[in-house]
Amino acid sequence: MQVVSVNVAAPEPITIGSRVATTGIFKQPALGLVAIGPEGLAGDTISDRVHHGGVDQAVYLYSADSYAWWASQLQRQVPYGTFGENLTVSSFGEGPLRIGDRLQFNTVLLEITFPRIPCATLAARVGDRDFVTQFIQARRPGAYARVIASGEVEAGEAVTLLPAPSAFPTVIDLYDLWHARERNLDLLRQALDAPLSERGRATFETWLGQA
Repeated sequence: MQVVSVNVAAPEPITIGSRVATTGIFKQPALGLVAIGPEGLAGDTISDRVHHGGVDQAVYLYSADSYAWWASQLQRQVPYGTFGENLTVSSFGEGPLRIGDRLQFNTVLLEITFPRIPCATLAARVGDRDFVTQFIQARRPGAYARVIASGEVEAGEAVTLLPAPSAFPTVIDLYDLWHARERNLDLLRQALDAPLSERGRATFETWLGQA
């Protein structure tokens, strides 16, 4: 596994339906070393801090494997950074990515916290108002991570996967749970034992309390 692209964005306007918003989804590959701290990558923009960013969702990762899959599905090239990820990695390894998995590169250590949940901004970025449904059905969400140890990163760096306990749910488990019509209470309890993002934990605690 290696970092194939490091992506940051300046704030830009985007039209979502009938409204114009400011977004940081227009990520572009950065050249050279980029600093990563508790709040994410230096020089990056996170506009919607209600749903994105913060110390538990500081870095968004997506895989080059999934970009190749999307290029086939959409019948066009999809440049790295299109989905708003900060780090494009070659793959997530042979097994499923799990909440609590850690990724080590250079002096940086990241911990996986939650799947990315698609929104209307992503659909607008891709130019297809129905893309959220397609993204959900594809089950290729990528993942958010918190920064355990800060440092610098650049494209080409090798990444070491440090596996989480197998009792923790996978990213896809929680992605499916989020979009399921019926809530799996056992999986909710299992998820709450894992190092979730604060937003994810708050939602799951609410759901469990309503059961």
